[in-house]
Amino acid sequence: MTTLNTLLFLGLGPQELLLIALIVLLLFGGAKIPELMRGLGKGVKSFKEGMKEVSDEVKKDEQ
Repeated sequence: MTTLNTLLFLGLGPQELLLIALIVLLLFGGAKIPELMRGLGKGVKSFKEGMKEVSDEVKKDEQ
């Protein structure tokens, strides 16, 4: 439900999401989408780990 609220906050409704999904499908084809999502997931995971490291360093410096 939070994802839906976030997308609505950004001004994206169901019609826009459907259009974006169709464009992605046309550009990359059905076979490439899982590979793209896997790469995106790895990137998000790496970003979160980096943010955690920065947060830990800031807390360490405050002490």
